Amino acid sequence: MNESNPEYKMQTAPAGYDKEREGIARGIIQTVEYPSRVVGNTRKAMVYTPPGYSAEQEYSVLYLLHGIGGDETEWYNHGKPQIILDNLYADQMLKPMIVVLPNGRAMLNDRAEGDLFAPDKVQAFETFESDLLHDLIPYIEANYPVRTDRMHRAIAGLSMGGGQSLNIGLNNMDRFAWIGAFSPAPNTKLPELLLPEPQKAAELLSLLWLSCGDLDSLKNVSDRTHAYLSQYSVPHIWVEENGDHDWPVWKNGLYQFSKLIF
Repeated sequence: MNESNPEYKMQTAPAGYDKEREGIARGIIQTVEYPSRVVGNTRKAMVYTPPGYSAEQEYSVLYLLHGIGGDETEWYNHGKPQIILDNLYADQMLKPMIVVLPNGRAMLNDRAEGDLFAPDKVQAFETFESDLLHDLIPYIEANYPVRTDRMHRAIAGLSMGGGQSLNIGLNNMDRFAWIGAFSPAPNTKLPELLLPEPQKAAELLSLLWLSCGDLDSLKNVSDRTHAYLSQYSVPHIWVEENGDHDWPVWKNGLYQFSKLIF
């Protein structure tokens, strides 16, 4: 745990947190297509709207990013975020939010196929920052009743998407007040490049979350980031939990992080 947030007590997600329950209201998750001027084509994202969703209400937005081997369906297929979120809503533990699951590989052929580590594919994860800021966020804000200020916008992700969340979120603190990284991958910038002005993050961020499994071979990325944040007294939550670079850690990250935002 991080000494910057001594009041946060890590809770293990309860048994059944990711299992479909009977007799509760459910949200809807569906695929949308948005025009990307950055990439030059139409791109796909999945969007979760919560139980009781109404155009008469205004919602916060969480952008939830996938790993290097996935696309906009990866969380849906492996992490069941809609079930985790539905259960949290049933227990009255979440603020009203829309969750957007983008494809973080911003290139014409954005499918997870071939050599995933090819330079153009890795570059596409960097290009996604522009696609997100200039194409996807405006599309969501034009088509859903969402709040558009930084206090109602969050970004989080797993592995490659965890690195993206740190790189994009900390580079755009005027747009994101809530940032979460679950087992961030080596695409995460070095701490002094990630956060050259640590005091700015201390002043602006409502939550900076960093979690990783203790058996994860990429844990050095989280360790160095946590050490830098601690050195410069940037408030953050650091969770080292039992586990590897795998879905139990990432699903628990979503469960814990989503309860704290907005």
